[in-house]
Amino acid sequence: MTNTQLNFNDKKPNWLKVKLPTGKRYQDIKTIVSENNLHTVCESAACPNRGECWNFGTATFMILGNICTRSCGFCNVQTGKPNELDLDEPKRVADAVKKMGLDYIVITSVNRDELADGGASIWAETIAEIKDLNQSIKVEVLLPDFGGNWQALNTVLQASPDVVNHNIETVPRLYKQVRPQATFERSLELLKIAKDKGFTTKSGLMLGLGESEEEVIEVLNRWAKVGCDIITIGQYLQPTKDHLPIESFIRPETFEHYAKLGKKMGFKNVFSGPLVRSSYHASEQASFPASI
Repeated sequence: MTNTQLNFNDKKPNWLKVKLPTGKRYQDIKTIVSENNLHTVCESAACPNRGECWNFGTATFMILGNICTRSCGFCNVQTGKPNELDLDEPKRVADAVKKMGLDYIVITSVNRDELADGGASIWAETIAEIKDLNQSIKVEVLLPDFGGNWQALNTVLQASPDVVNHNIETVPRLYKQVRPQATFERSLELLKIAKDKGFTTKSGLMLGLGESEEEVIEVLNRWAKVGCDIITIGQYLQPTKDHLPIESFIRPETFEHYAKLGKKMGFKNVFSGPLVRSSYHASEQASFPASI
């Protein structure tokens, strides 16, 4: 691992190259999302896997708008003053799920720190609308931390999602640069609360921001301590030149190393690789046992 900061236009290694999104299924998903006036984190966060996932018939819906109240150094979602709540959004998400014929759906959201409940009521209603379509549809929620408002978290949990996901994102030392309005301990507490209530829990980590191996192992240990079930580890990719720079491209064998460590530590599922993202092959991640 090198400590040399990379320039935005530096050539990516071969293992990070992906094909441009194309194909009929991709276009169908894009049309459904557009017609329902919805947002996906796939597009808003410029995910490199969106072509593969959309052609597979899966997408991660981003509710509560596409303007976030936070300014995380890695994230491509716009920061600013969000629009008013869209109370019809839950029904439109469910309609899109129905049109796509999905049996596993991932939902995430921007942070809405200006709201007393952080948008928890919309979260709960969205889950309920999807479950009303068919109780067998699995719903994974990729949650914000609600500013530590655990009553808001409980509002979401009471809607009975199938997997509760909240990303740690980086090692504690880098939080001020990467997640300035969040705390490592708060994120761990969210995962612990959900686990203590009997939910399957999941979290993710980005590499390439200057973390050391010892710091990554510390995160693995802390995840294990709060009983996290599923972990994902992937390469940070700089969305624009204005975002945090990539400190290093982590080699595939290093990701394999962390995957083996994670399995030895007892996580039910470990997905670790350069292009792994929190929602990548989400339904497969939630099927035990498996790992990549």
